[in-house]
Amino acid sequence: MLDGRVVIITGGARGMGAATARRCVAAGARVVITDVLVEEGTATAKELGARFVEHDVTSQDGWAAVVAGTTREYGRLDGLVNNAGIASVAMIEDQSLEEFERVLQVNLVGTFLGLKSVVGAMRESGGGAVVNLSSVAGLFALPSTGGYGASKWGVRGLTKIAALEFGRYRIRVNSVHPGMIVTPMTQPLGARSGDGTFPLAPAGRWGEPEEVAEAIAFLLSDAASYMTGAELAIDGGWTAGESALMPQLEGLARPGEPEGPEGPEGSAG
Repeated sequence: MLDGRVVIITGGARGMGAATARRCVAAGARVVITDVLVEEGTATAKELGARFVEHDVTSQDGWAAVVAGTTREYGRLDGLVNNAGIASVAMIEDQSLEEFERVLQVNLVGTFLGLKSVVGAMRESGGGAVVNLSSVAGLFALPSTGGYGASKWGVRGLTKIAALEFGRYRIRVNSVHPGMIVTPMTQPLGARSGDGTFPLAPAGRWGEPEEVAEAIAFLLSDAASYMTGAELAIDGGWTAGESALMPQLEGLARPGEPEGPEGPEGSAG
């Protein structure tokens, strides 16, 4: 599926990034994991037989070093997963400017720098694929996600712009939009595995990192060769509609059924 492909995965030390690295290695890719979490990133890379590079995605020089090191070691670059990100939970009136800007720097500016930094190397390799991690918070509004939601809406739009600009180089750019996934970042918010843990999604549960990783590996592969500028929700159906209304609707009478014990008006006549 990804035999011989060279793929950079940011934020790959743990969570969805580590699951994606594991899936890509299993599919035959040569993976470069980057993260600011050096100890965890080193351990993950060692486990998978991947390469680890300490990397702050907000640094343009850092990006240049990662891409140069990757092409120097492997001779090419075929894929990028812009996964690194941070979350914030605060109402707009309560969120500080500093926190808002920090979230945008990591989540949106980091993605921009990633796109900007890999296009040349991928062009020289004859093409490639980029997967940007947005969120369901980039598909609809969620309260208390002013900075996070703004960054993920930005990633969604930037993905489409890059798809238009990079298409001439045979570089595909798509976004994935995870819902509530069990990761170290969401566990403090109550994330846990198992059925019945997240009733807002029709699937009724939180998602697992491996489920997102499968979609990312697909988008990196030739199986998605005619997909670019697309957005793929991996959210258990959360963004499909108002599943919270289902318990109320299930209490209503079905078409053709009496509404009362003896008919529509509750009488025999």
